[in-house]
Amino acid sequence: MLVYKYDVHQFPNTLCISSVMLLLVKTKLVMEIFIRIFGEGKNLDTLQMSCRGVVVFLIALALIRISGRRSFGLRTPLDNVITILLGAILSRAVVGVSPFVPVVVVCFTIVILHRLFGWLVTTYHKTFGRWLEGSIILLFENGKFRKDRMKRAMVSEEDMLQGIRKSALTEDMNKIDKVYMERNGEISAIRKKQ
Repeated sequence: MLVYKYDVHQFPNTLCISSVMLLLVKTKLVMEIFIRIFGEGKNLDTLQMSCRGVVVFLIALALIRISGRRSFGLRTPLDNVITILLGAILSRAVVGVSPFVPVVVVCFTIVILHRLFGWLVTTYHKTFGRWLEGSIILLFENGKFRKDRMKRAMVSEEDMLQGIRKSALTEDMNKIDKVYMERNGEISAIRKKQ
């Protein structure tokens, strides 16, 4: 059994300093391991970029889950913005152009902003939703193309016919009651009641 000549409480500062020093050494070792695995700056080798890619993939997956299904389901302008921004910003972390942690924080902020705007769109649909995502445009009604609205929507007759074939599964315009350009830019058709 070891017997210490001094009481531990006589030198509390020495113990604190040695604990802090030990913690700093461990932290430095962990950081060196992380730098060896993930690299630093722009000079990354293939393995380091691959490791970063795996981590960014997992982070992106988490961010998309936080953002919600809306991000990749509806394809409205709001949803397209988050898709483009997350892809562009996260790629900077993979190739080492920007520091890793700030990139993740920025992406998290964008996802939270997307959730906020999504909530505002659903809560204040008439005002905020129309301002942010636009409104539907009637392109065809009573057997006639609405040329003024088609021009505003920048849609040709062939674009409309393609949308009709896709949504109503017909080429016969006599079977179509109305055609709309939805808020997400897709063209949808409503068949006449038989």
